[in-house]
Amino acid sequence: MFSMARSQARSALDERTAAHVAELFRAFSDSGRVRVLSALLDQELNVGALASRLGVTESAISHRLRGLRQMRLVKARRDGQKVYYRIEDEHIVALLQ
Repeated sequence: MFSMARSQARSALDERTAAHVAELFRAFSDSGRVRVLSALLDQELNVGALASRLGVTESAISHRLRGLRQMRLVKARRDGQKVYYRIEDEHIVALLQ
């Protein structure tokens, strides 16, 4: 009875929301992307700083950031020659913490 009342109170996710949630969990399925996101928890960083902090190549970081940008999980900000990245959505921060 409890589960029936609960299911009636909530409607099913619409297709767009369900796709967004699935994409979010797909991002979390890769340990490299999770490491990049965790490095961005406290501050925005550029590719070089992320590579140094995580001990991987700048090319690997750039590849992961490209995917995270496409998933709209990180946002880029240009400052002269450097591009800094930060987590776009506070929900991501809450999930990682």
